[in-house]
Amino acid sequence: MDATATGSPDHGTGTPTDAPGGPATRGRPRDPGRDAAILDAAVDVLAEVGYAALTMDAVALRARAGKATVYRRWASKDELVLDAVRRLEHQQVPVDPLPDTGSLRGDLLALFRPEPAEETARRDRAAAGLVSVLSHRPELAGAAHRSLVGPWAHAHRTVMARAVARGEVDPGADVGILAQVLPTMAAYRALVQRAPFDEAFLLAVVDGVLLPALRPPAAPPR
Repeated sequence: MDATATGSPDHGTGTPTDAPGGPATRGRPRDPGRDAAILDAAVDVLAEVGYAALTMDAVALRARAGKATVYRRWASKDELVLDAVRRLEHQQVPVDPLPDTGSLRGDLLALFRPEPAEETARRDRAAAGLVSVLSHRPELAGAAHRSLVGPWAHAHRTVMARAVARGEVDPGADVGILAQVLPTMAAYRALVQRAPFDEAFLLAVVDGVLLPALRPPAAPPR
């Protein structure tokens, strides 16, 4: 348990604990494991109560950490929630390493990794909790898009760029835009349509939308 879980100050090198929102001090080294626990707690609280009702205190309590510990890492609720959602999405992308099947279709299909229904529901509830506030906080829209779509779009852009290098994809194709198509459609499907991201949906988008848009143009008839 973190030393601040009971409200007492951290004790590391004797440096005073920084106040919430204040500059970081030279206390004990930051523990990545503690970061992960706080972000997981933020996801759970976000999924349960939504963005508006989420508080730093509630996240700290769920993570068994002190409020000062949370504020040393994230200066605001916005930063904490966006990082939590970003981490959640990154956990779904098989980036170590990305699939390399030798074909773009194979790579795009291999990126799809079925997960337990319970975990899917948890992720979708957390994402919905973030999306629900965008009508009131439009300044968060760009950051929310990067958190929800960014990790998948980056993976798609990477496998598409490899396909361009192999000569499999039209070098004039707008890979930057097309890499966002499936992640954005998946987010809309999950958050607005409340429909599952399943293999049938994946095949429909890959075979019916992405591959036709990325193929080199056909040679004109002689």
